[in-house]
Amino acid sequence: MSPVSTTVSVSGMTCGHCVSSVSEELEALEGVEAIDVDLNAGGISTVTITSDKALSRSEIGEAVAEAGYLVVANEA
Repeated sequence: MSPVSTTVSVSGMTCGHCVSSVSEELEALEGVEAIDVDLNAGGISTVTITSDKALSRSEIGEAVAEAGYLVVANEA
């Protein structure tokens, strides 16, 4: 089965430590293989999650919230 890529926008991340916290929580989700974070300090950062199955928005949101950040809508 091919990997599934999910991209979410996360607000409130400002530094490498933020990236580490969010990545650590997301990597704990079942099936997650890789996390790629495009940090936009103080703005909206883009987080791409590669997993072996589709992840629900709620489980991603909960993991990000556990790290102390917020998933925001991808709307312009």
